Amino acid sequence: MRSTILAALLVVLAVPAGLSAQAVESAEPFKVGTFQIDGEATVALVLRDSLIVDIGAANAELEVNPMYPHVAMPADMLELVGQYEYGLKFRLYEIVNDLLADNRLSGSERASSVHDVEDVRILPPIMYPGKLMNAAVNFYTHACEGCTEEDLVARTRERQENRGVPYLFLKPTRGAVIGSGDDIVMPFGRDRIEWEVEMAIVFGRAGKYISASRAYDHVFGYMVAMDISDRGGRPPGGYGSGSDWFVGKGHDTFAPHGPWIVPKEFYGDPMERLHQSLVIDGVTVQEARAGDMIHNIPELIEYASSLITVFPGDVLQSGTSGGTGAGR
Repeated sequence: MRSTILAALLVVLAVPAGLSAQAVESAEPFKVGTFQIDGEATVALVLRDSLIVDIGAANAELEVNPMYPHVAMPADMLELVGQYEYGLKFRLYEIVNDLLADNRLSGSERASSVHDVEDVRILPPIMYPGKLMNAAVNFYTHACEGCTEEDLVARTRERQENRGVPYLFLKPTRGAVIGSGDDIVMPFGRDRIEWEVEMAIVFGRAGKYISASRAYDHVFGYMVAMDISDRGGRPPGGYGSGSDWFVGKGHDTFAPHGPWIVPKEFYGDPMERLHQSLVIDGVTVQEARAGDMIHNIPELIEYASSLITVFPGDVLQSGTSGGTGAGR
């Protein structure tokens, strides 16, 4: 089983000679990810879902021009996320704008920092989140797996009248988090493994007691995620019976992420745009929109941050919809 799984405007100001006006918009939307390039884990921009731009190499090429002051590039995605809103994003805009202005994405003028996605290995976008928080049973259809249409309508109405508070749990990060295309390893003796496709929110600013009205101020961007789950209950010989969240959610490779992250300015409001689906062997097994959520994304952020401080690079998965293996 494999994990599968958005013009250029330079503000012209009167500036001293030798200095450039900083780009305040990117000429083209981009995504960010981590890739193995020449054997090294490398933070890069993704253009058109097909071109990978090595940030460090592209910045070095840009700074050959004395108009651009030196800006240190992040060593990994955690640094990129933490520095993004503190000036780094404008340098990334400048990199994109420069490549496009000089037509250096293809042909004989192609920059050495640009690679085809087929020529690099896709790694988990964040290696690795400090925390991986997950919302359990956060879609009405998932709360009523296997229901008839009448039962779903009745259960949804009941839940809407009494939503309570979100149910969150933690998954491991290193070991569990894998990249797009990596194998999900079935634990020995466990035969009730299933899929759960989800949207993941990547935090860009630290915060505690974040109000829902300010929630998006703390978001860096969004990515596709899977919450692979073991529905086999307690291991044989274990005390008690029934569900076991550590066994059910914590196995190695059970948190596929990516292939990359969309910065929030290129995505918009997820509660208006989100449409998550999962296709297996040509069959759509899960499909839902943001309106199907029991607790919306700002509410999840408010609740999560009321319990623990969130930091740049932390991830919150917003839950899955009906159509999981257990429901089938």
